[in-house]
Amino acid sequence: MPNSYLKIFENNAKWIQEKLGEDADFFKKLASGQKPEYLYIGCADSRVTAEELMGMKPGEVFVHRNIANIVNTLDMNSTAVIQYAVEHLKVKHIIICGHYGCGGVKAAMTPQDLGLLNPWLRLIRDVYRLHQKELDAIENEHERYNKLVELNVQEQCINVIKMAAVQERYILEEYPLVHGWVFDLETGKLIDLEIDFENILKDIQKVYDLTNSEWVMNRKK
Repeated sequence: MPNSYLKIFENNAKWIQEKLGEDADFFKKLASGQKPEYLYIGCADSRVTAEELMGMKPGEVFVHRNIANIVNTLDMNSTAVIQYAVEHLKVKHIIICGHYGCGGVKAAMTPQDLGLLNPWLRLIRDVYRLHQKELDAIENEHERYNKLVELNVQEQCINVIKMAAVQERYILEEYPLVHGWVFDLETGKLIDLEIDFENILKDIQKVYDLTNSEWVMNRKK
């Protein structure tokens, strides 16, 4: 139906009335500003809606989504979102959330030319390369896909931790903390991969220390 999108405006009108029924000042409060504690970086898949699966309300989560929840430091989109969330919104938690059955991850494991998607999917193929022995040892294809979803989340967490803005603020305030999650479409469960943020930070700072620690600590004083 060519005008099926008009249903969205009907839904919006109902939503407005529902919110005003709960709180007459809802939109005044919403317009006054945002102070989210969470930055959520997830997949653009239409089945994985950040606020709904987290049980959060408008204003509680700062959200960035792309194909296969990638954090590429050459991508100004994701890096700008992270820097703004860390330096200006002062989020306390950065969540990288993948999901089982991710089409981007499956495409990255498929030997085919996908045109403009190739450079993006190459980032996931790089994760495969880093963990190739572990993944190739998994005989079940479905389980291998799921494992790559988890490893991709782990590597994207590391990419976040590499960023100077994240390192500097953590030295100053012990926030933000970085978390890796996976959403299971078949059960609706969020699975915490229990990323060891502090130890990863210590390890990667040997190579990716982008801060002048003494200068940062002086700021803390």
